[in-house]
Amino acid sequence: MKKLMVILALLLSFTFILSACGKDKEKAKEDQKRAVNTKDKGKKTADNQDLLKKIQDDGKITIGTEGTYPPFTFHDTNGNLTGFDVDLANEVAKRLGVKAEYKETQWDAMFAGLDANRFDMIANEVGIRPDRQKKYDFSDPYITSAGVLIVNTSNTKVKKFEDIKGLNAAQSLTSNYGDIAKKYGANLVGVEGFQQAVELLAQKRVDVTINDKLTYLDYKKQKPDAPIKVAATANDASSSGFMFRKNSDKLVDEVNKALKEIVDDGTYKKISEKWFGEDVLK
Repeated sequence: MKKLMVILALLLSFTFILSACGKDKEKAKEDQKRAVNTKDKGKKTADNQDLLKKIQDDGKITIGTEGTYPPFTFHDTNGNLTGFDVDLANEVAKRLGVKAEYKETQWDAMFAGLDANRFDMIANEVGIRPDRQKKYDFSDPYITSAGVLIVNTSNTKVKKFEDIKGLNAAQSLTSNYGDIAKKYGANLVGVEGFQQAVELLAQKRVDVTINDKLTYLDYKKQKPDAPIKVAATANDASSSGFMFRKNSDKLVDEVNKALKEIVDDGTYKKISEKWFGEDVLK
C-alpha cells in the first residue's frame, strides 16, 4: 500500500512538472511573439520617421493618385496628369527640394497601396475623418467642399437626401460619399470614379450619385449640356488633406510647412483660382 501511495505521489509530481513546463513554454512563446510584434512596430515607426531623409536622399517623393477625378487629378487632352491636387502636390514637392513622382491607381486600392509602401503619400482629395486618423497621418486641410446629391435632369422625385432610400447610387465604395449614400439607405453601385458615376446617371442606369460640389461644377463647366443636376447640398462641408502612413511625423511636418508657405505667399490662391475661380481653402 505504501509503495502504491509513493508511486501516486510521484505521478502527481511529474504531472505538475509537465504542466508547469507547458505553461512556461506557452508563456515564452507569447513573450517571443509580443517581442517580435513590438520589434516590427518599432521598425515600422523608425522606417516612417526616416522617410523624409529617404525622400531627400532619393530626390523624389512618390505620390498615389487616381488620375480619373477631375478637376483634382486627371489627364488633359495631351494625356498629361494634371489637376488641383496635382498642382498643389507638385508645389509641395518643389519646396521640399524633390521631384514629385506619381503612381496612379483606383480609389478602392489606394489605401492598400500606401500600406504596402508603394507611395510616400496620397494626393487625391482624401477626406479627413476620425476613423482614418486612427490609422493614418494627415497634413493640414488644403481644401473644403460640400457633398451634393446629383440626379438626372428628368428626375423630379428626388429632392432631398432622404428620398434616395432604396434607390441605386453610383459611388466609389470606400469614399465618404459612398458612406453617406449608404447612411440614407441607397443601394450602392460600385464605380471607379466621378466620371463613370455621372455617365451611368446620364444613361439612367442608376438613380443618383453623391459627390463633391466642386467636381460637379467643373464637370458642368466642361459639359454644360450633360443631363444631370443637383437635387440637394449637404449641410456639412468636409476638409481634405494629403495622407501618409502612421508615424510619418517628420514628413508631415515638412509638408505642413510647405503648405503654409504656399498659402502665405499667394501661390495657393493662384492654383485655386486656376481650377475653381475662387479660394476654396475656406
